[in-house]
Amino acid sequence: MIALIDCGSLKTPEIAAQLDQYIDVQTIGLYDLSLDQLQAFKGVVISGAPILLTEIDPLPYVQQFGWVKEYTHPLLGICFGHQLIAQALGGTVAKSKKGWGVGVNAYAVDDALLEQADGKELCLLASHQDQVMQMPPGAKKIATNAHCEVGGMVLGEHILTFQGHPEFTPEYARAILSFRHDMIGEQRAEEGLKSLVSEKHEGARAARWILDFLRQ
Repeated sequence: MIALIDCGSLKTPEIAAQLDQYIDVQTIGLYDLSLDQLQAFKGVVISGAPILLTEIDPLPYVQQFGWVKEYTHPLLGICFGHQLIAQALGGTVAKSKKGWGVGVNAYAVDDALLEQADGKELCLLASHQDQVMQMPPGAKKIATNAHCEVGGMVLGEHILTFQGHPEFTPEYARAILSFRHDMIGEQRAEEGLKSLVSEKHEGARAARWILDFLRQ
């Protein structure tokens, strides 16, 4: 059984549905967490969230997720989860001066560090301005591009994170771009919309990597 921590993303049910086809999943509320409870699961997934760590006081979240320092089973973070794991373990998260990362983003993948990877590039939908600027001690970068240097990381053999969203669909990304258009800015939003046509989102491919990782 895998625990899926719901941090408030509208797409958390899609994560559960994708995983539940292959592995048993139990969704847990953000505040219903304890190390003893989570150690009973074979792995944990931390979802995205509709908030920016840089626009709130992150300390309560970092303290709430302090258990990640002691968790010993496979641990996966997506977007907000990626950033939260990094910060809880001593990394830093900041708002990117490069603006928003939106649409389909192509990441160079270090497949020597990620044994589940089946190639050296991965295209994922993204929607973020916050980024991991400094990885926590011991972490290694496994995905990167010009906009987002730390597009994914591993720490030891039991932590894997992605900034991109395997669970997103092009239709949902289009809706997010429309909703956040003014926040993102017209030029970047238009670039994101064009990428939905010119690039292919590889969420299913990333999901296979994630399943292999959680099953280890």
